[in-house]
Amino acid sequence: MKEIYITRDLEKKINKYLKRKEIIAIVGPRQCGKTTLMKHVFSNLKNGNFVSFDDRNLLKLFDEDISLFIKKYVDGKDYLFIDEFQYSKDGGKQLKFIYDSQKIKILISGSSAPELSIQSIKYLVGRVFVLNLYPLSFLEFLNYKDKKLLEVISKEKFSEPALKLISDYYEEYCIFGGYPAVVISDSSEEKIEVLKNVYNTYLLREIRDILQISDDSKLISLMKALALQTGSLVNYKEISLLSGLKYDEVVKNVNILRNTFVCLESKPFFRNKRKELVKSPKIYFLDLGFRNFIINDFRKLKDRQDFGGINENFVACEISRKDFILKFWRTKAGAEVDFVIEKDNDIIPIEVKTTLRDSKYGKSLKNFVSKNKSKKGFILSFSHTDKIILEGATIRFAPIFLTEKIISHLNNSS
Repeated sequence: MKEIYITRDLEKKINKYLKRKEIIAIVGPRQCGKTTLMKHVFSNLKNGNFVSFDDRNLLKLFDEDISLFIKKYVDGKDYLFIDEFQYSKDGGKQLKFIYDSQKIKILISGSSAPELSIQSIKYLVGRVFVLNLYPLSFLEFLNYKDKKLLEVISKEKFSEPALKLISDYYEEYCIFGGYPAVVISDSSEEKIEVLKNVYNTYLLREIRDILQISDDSKLISLMKALALQTGSLVNYKEISLLSGLKYDEVVKNVNILRNTFVCLESKPFFRNKRKELVKSPKIYFLDLGFRNFIINDFRKLKDRQDFGGINENFVACEISRKDFILKFWRTKAGAEVDFVIEKDNDIIPIEVKTTLRDSKYGKSLKNFVSKNKSKKGFILSFSHTDKIILEGATIRFAPIFLTEKIISHLNNSS
């Protein structure tokens, strides 16, 4: 059966960097589409070799006899693509030798965070561009599901029928997530089965093989505790009791979940930067389908108590994809802004509202804008659109499914 390729935004950046000498490293969680993307890019090139270190004989050749590897796979070629590069014990050192001695463009992939997947990355400083590939964003998901609706979103003019269709797709995305194999599955049962495979693959291959953790039961309890507190302040002492892990083990394992593309951390925003290191963070999941599998909850959004947390998680993912650091604002009195983006000299608040029928805002947002002299801000809900001036700041009300467009605009603005 022909492999289905879903267009990825990262493809344009890869093609742009193919003209440069530097190594391109694509990193991300398992089954997010790295191999498929690499094969697609490779199929449009000539005079290259595509290899995978899933082939242990080939891996052994690379690790133990780099000269012979070069003769077989590098000499006379313009491109070398290496999939599953993280399995090489001396990968960085060997790759540096090829880079320095051969005239060839190299692209590699790894299944964990850069410090885990690209072994000995210190050897590649100044020689590598590290690009993150995540599960599908909502717009990538919609581009596969219904390109016409994507065109409607690009124009930002929504009829009631269009809003209904987009909302239905948004619900599917928030329930089952953006892993490509999940997205192309037809039934809910099949989607859940694929998520089960993603979950088991992560635990068996990422945690046990790479991180050498023998007992994953407490890690599973930790993930469930975090999933149930999505969007809430994380109390590590409480999580320690729930998971059976010691406090320092909780901190260590949360870092593991972050570094292996399972979780995202949002830290509190303070003018005093030292305070950011000592206050409780929030934890979100990189993929909502993965998160829902952990707690075994695939109900419709209207039937869920965690609807608000899911919406927040959606926005957190869209912000992090655009390379902004996740932050939120909360006072001791309980005033809160869901997300804060620092861009150039502006501090931009973003509020997420599950229900919003008119141009309302809370005192928290007003206080934040006034205190930080923000120039702009956003309130994201489902269909409400408007624009108001609040304490000198332009506050835009926009549908939550436009988050990626809004963040992209912030990222591209000067």
